[in-house]
Amino acid sequence: MKKLNFFLFVALLSLLLAACGSGEEAEGDSNSSDNGDSENGYNLIEEGKLTFAASGEFKPFSYMEGSEMVGFDIAVAEAIAEKLGLEPAQQKAKFSGIVTGVNQGRYDIAVASHTITEERLEKVDFSEAYYYSGPVIYTRPDSDIHSAEDLKGKEVSVARGTTYVEMANDYTDNIPQVDSDVVALQSLAKGHHDAVLTDDITGLTAIENGLEIENRGQLGVSEQAVAVQKGNDELLDAINEALKEMKESGELAELSKEWIGVDITQEPENITE
Repeated sequence: MKKLNFFLFVALLSLLLAACGSGEEAEGDSNSSDNGDSENGYNLIEEGKLTFAASGEFKPFSYMEGSEMVGFDIAVAEAIAEKLGLEPAQQKAKFSGIVTGVNQGRYDIAVASHTITEERLEKVDFSEAYYYSGPVIYTRPDSDIHSAEDLKGKEVSVARGTTYVEMANDYTDNIPQVDSDVVALQSLAKGHHDAVLTDDITGLTAIENGLEIENRGQLGVSEQAVAVQKGNDELLDAINEALKEMKESGELAELSKEWIGVDITQEPENITE
């Protein structure tokens, strides 16, 4: 009987030690999975990386140099990633599908010069604006279009998926859509279309690069912001904090001057639409 009790004691002690050991191991595993960005609740596609999308077809905001995208949008995305302690991971995508990609979780964010609109806000959340812009009418120098009223019934080309599609609809139903604003402007300079609606900075850059086109009037001002998947509030808050720091330190303005040539990060005053 004493031998039996001894063996029972040993068996119970072994079970107790095993239970304690497995509990410590489970706690260790749990702690290791909570390291890095998961502690912040960013809910990233890949731990330690900020996967962001841009078109790579919107110079000087995003364009290709070799196999990598560069430009103002790219520089802003990389600066945000650095402030969040994450590695930037760029993904090139067609502009028209980027918001859907963020919505479906293919990208953590989009830093692709998206204008904040009610339609887009149904699919994604937006950060505070990181730059301000506005739609401009571009034509050839010999065009008889001199104002928005002159666009009525004309062939007005725009980039597919942009806010300019809806804007052009206010003047005409003849709206050829192409893959990028640059393609639209190049086609315009070659004699196609009557006009193009696009961002003023994109048009200025195209003119500097030799395209014979002219600005025939600005139609308003828009806010460009970072798109984040709906519900990812921790990531959105962190991005807003990063942008705030960049604005206050002057870093955002410096990036704008480096890539654009002027500071477009300040909200315009006394806007006339």
